Amino acid sequence: MWKGFLIPALVTGGAGFLSAIAPNYISLIIFRCLVGVGLGGGHVFASWFLEFIPGPNRGTWMVVFQAFWTVGTILEASLAWIIMPTLGWRWLLALSSLPSLVLLLFYHVVPESPRYLCLKGRTTDAVHVLENIARVNQMSLPPGFLVSDHIMKLDGKCIPSEEAHLLAIERPEPPTSVNIESNTGGFTSLFMLFSPKLIRPTLLLWVVFFGNSFSYYGLVLLTSELSNGNNHCNLNSSHPKDSNDVNLYRDVFITSFGEIPGLLLSAAVVDRVGRKLSMMTMFFIGCIFILPLAFHQLAGMTTALLFGARICITGIFAILYVYAPEVYPTSVRATGVGVASAVGRIGGILCPLVAVSLIQGCHQTMSIVLFEFVLFLSGLSVSLFPLETKGRDLSDTVGST
Repeated sequence: MWKGFLIPALVTGGAGFLSAIAPNYISLIIFRCLVGVGLGGGHVFASWFLEFIPGPNRGTWMVVFQAFWTVGTILEASLAWIIMPTLGWRWLLALSSLPSLVLLLFYHVVPESPRYLCLKGRTTDAVHVLENIARVNQMSLPPGFLVSDHIMKLDGKCIPSEEAHLLAIERPEPPTSVNIESNTGGFTSLFMLFSPKLIRPTLLLWVVFFGNSFSYYGLVLLTSELSNGNNHCNLNSSHPKDSNDVNLYRDVFITSFGEIPGLLLSAAVVDRVGRKLSMMTMFFIGCIFILPLAFHQLAGMTTALLFGARICITGIFAILYVYAPEVYPTSVRATGVGVASAVGRIGGILCPLVAVSLIQGCHQTMSIVLFEFVLFLSGLSVSLFPLETKGRDLSDTVGST
């Protein structure tokens, strides 16, 4: 997964900096598209981090991991509030690219996933990673020889739980055949998502990722579109443009803080209530927050409703990125989450083209009804997920899923 760590950071940081010095509008659009390509690989970090966490605390730690997205969102809103009125957008883009470039400094110290190494038959490398982890934690590995899930399955032995020792006391006999999943390529991994055991969660995850991204980025855009100064359909709007810009950055900053209680809420319930019930409840509560926006509200009420909806959507996003990697086995985990995330990006692309355009065309009620439909359909899809992954062991192969 090292390449999955290096490439997104390099593309995002490099294209982000080039955006700041773009000579014309066309080149700016091209560089921003490349930034989106780099950000699309961000799911690799979640899949990689997941494979180091014990099952009982997996949900909470994954939410902590997602919290850094919120920290970045708040810092970006703060940066725009400070930089845009004085230095302009070029400085904003340049400074925004720095975190991705700094990430490259950590490339050589990032350990490879032991699960991934075992699946590839590189057990010696996996042992070295585990020894380093044990040394940092001032612990020692149990005696024995490292084995992987798919080797034990081929030997006809039961697959141990995550709470059992990862090192077997007895050395297993060499397998007589090679598990094809340990050397799957990109297209093979993609086709495996449609295997009988994975097709249902795959399709349902696509719907939920689409709906969640559509709603999340929609809420960000609604913050500007529904503010009094920017909504030209509001006849009472008489704020000067400079005041509108300052109010916009302020509203984005305030609603971004809604992600903090969303993360705290998801961290509190993900390992207690479970993944499915938590996401389903937040989707339906999000519907309640957005519904009053079908009609014109005062600026303060609009910000408050968007703040509440942002709590729900952020909580769902955090739990969804816990659930999705847990559903897929190691052999297709990054591919499954990556494809689902790509489908979600389609929702983010369509949102301004459809829902926000309706508001700009003075069809606010129709736009909010569309958001309500997407949220409700996503919540219904969560209820149809085939399994609850709370406390469930990670699997390495489709056969052991």
